[in-house]
Amino acid sequence: MDTIWVTGSKGQLGTEISLRQEALPGFNFLYTDIGELDMRDEKAIEAFINQHTPAYIINCAAYTAVDKAETDREAAYTLNQGIPASLQRYTSGKGCRIIHVSTDYVFDGKANRPYAETDIAEPTSVYGSSKLAGEKEILKDKKNLVIRTSWLYSAHGNNFVKTMLRLGKEKEEIGVVNDQTGIPTWAADLVGVVFTVIRRVHEDATIPGGIYHYANKGSCTWYEFASRIMHEARLKCNVRPLTSAEYPQAAKRPPYSVMDCNKIVRQFDLIIPDWEDSLGKCLEQLSEKQGIAGRGGE
Repeated sequence: MDTIWVTGSKGQLGTEISLRQEALPGFNFLYTDIGELDMRDEKAIEAFINQHTPAYIINCAAYTAVDKAETDREAAYTLNQGIPASLQRYTSGKGCRIIHVSTDYVFDGKANRPYAETDIAEPTSVYGSSKLAGEKEILKDKKNLVIRTSWLYSAHGNNFVKTMLRLGKEKEEIGVVNDQTGIPTWAADLVGVVFTVIRRVHEDATIPGGIYHYANKGSCTWYEFASRIMHEARLKCNVRPLTSAEYPQAAKRPPYSVMDCNKIVRQFDLIIPDWEDSLGKCLEQLSEKQGIAGRGGE
């Protein structure tokens, strides 16, 4: 039975994979996070790969503190470039394929149409630059795949949706930026795509590696996203639109980071759910888990 190694297993995506692994039968899953394996230790990575000989690696390990990265550059690059470099180096020539998760923040946000995989990546933050550097390491082996996603959230860990739900119960009004446009993506949907990719490349080794974009269907601003969360969860908190200038952050965000997902749809025969529908499903999951209100009506 072939082994799938999931790194960063206690994060949003890794947790979602562990909860849904039965949807990908016929594989042995191995999960590691910092408590099981320090991914900053190159020799530890080499030893792990030699011991377990994974057929696939889903690399969820990353430095994701976007603002903190501006003053913690070394740590961001150690995780976001160094880990992919080690994974690629020690799997090269061993038949292992890496599925590496990256970000829309590799783009500068100056486009006026959805970004394709062929568009030039020009990040404006340390986080985005370090993630782009990691992509380049992974793609030194042409069979590996990079899946860029955006605005990831789930019922697990820390994310925008859970923050809005907390603030919506604590405050009467909050301000959220309304001049940054992207696509919210439910981690559960992304897991389904990663499983489909593994299933398909396992059946057909000629499927090419490279960069693929995946996010839910549609787009919105952070303000529109927050407003929808409040509406769906039946929270009375008023959401007030702000400009980025009114809400300064250490790292510059792309004002527009909508991604064109047609390539992955064509290659893997996908149907992408609307972001609003997936948000509703996540809120239902959180309702069961935490006792918040469920979806509201229109």
